[in-house]
Amino acid sequence: MQSPEASTAVSPTQIQLTLLAVADEIVGTLAHLVAYVGALALFAILALAGLGQLPDLRGDRPADRPSWSTADRSHPAFAVSRNDSSDKTASYTIFRHAEGGRRDVLRWTDTADKPVAELEIYRQGAEFDVTRPAAAGLAAQMGLGAATPLEQAGLIDTKFGPVALFRPVGAEATRACLGYLKRYEEPALQISGFSCQGDTLPARRTAIACTLNRLTLLASGNEPRLAELFARAELRRRGCGLEGSPDWLLGAANAQLRGAL
Repeated sequence: MQSPEASTAVSPTQIQLTLLAVADEIVGTLAHLVAYVGALALFAILALAGLGQLPDLRGDRPADRPSWSTADRSHPAFAVSRNDSSDKTASYTIFRHAEGGRRDVLRWTDTADKPVAELEIYRQGAEFDVTRPAAAGLAAQMGLGAATPLEQAGLIDTKFGPVALFRPVGAEATRACLGYLKRYEEPALQISGFSCQGDTLPARRTAIACTLNRLTLLASGNEPRLAELFARAELRRRGCGLEGSPDWLLGAANAQLRGAL
């Protein structure tokens, strides 16, 4: 018969063994749990990486998507009053950007339906890149290659103040179409375009100045600063023709006389 002392001596050992077994079971379970969570995290990382590559595989990256879309339901906000009965706007197209930008583009064509002039009013949104050069994209707007270098071709005076003119580098002055650009910081606005109208350089300058002087605002929406800009410009409106714009700067070097644009 087992003595009470022997029974008392065995019990702690059994308890210790039981505790060790439970501890081993807990440690093993935790190890499996950590491995399981780690595997899930690895799969999640691989899945996210795979999803990140899906646009590349589809060729549908955000950078490849059209950044501007035609706003067919938007109403024209600008107009150019007619200079004569034959003066006709071939088209008026409105583009909108998902980040708030809007471009109103007026284009004129000749009898062969070839663009001879264009006017774009760009109201900038969050998509506007302030580090981009002012004249970037003007060459493409003129129907030239985007990489075509442009040189400044002087300034003209309009109701919007001095406007910078540009032409392709090395182009013959009497034949080159002229691009133009005017930028405002407040309101965030850019007026640009080109003109091939006129047989001489002064005639093309006159055509651009005349177009800008006849540009009017139809609706400013919720942009009071835009309405104020055009209201002030109307006070400076002049007639078309050289006689209506006496303050012409014809030399490219004279661009420095008026300060920053």
